[in-house]
Amino acid sequence: MQITNTGEMDKFELHLNEMIEKVQNCQKEKELKSCSSCEFYLKCELRTNYIKAVYNSMSKGDTGGFEF
Repeated sequence: MQITNTGEMDKFELHLNEMIEKVQNCQKEKELKSCSSCEFYLKCELRTNYIKAVYNSMSKGDTGGFEF
């Protein structure tokens, strides 16, 4: 989690936190410890949106290549 100079999370971090909560709730509902154990793992829209939220939180919405 990245905090801005004012101590507040940016919109990308807020969205990521929302997505983390949704993924964790889904895992609890399905009694799974990981998405990879789920039968819908490769076709899951929630997981795809979570991955996009992670990428956007790291790149702050910039498009193009991403370097770690």
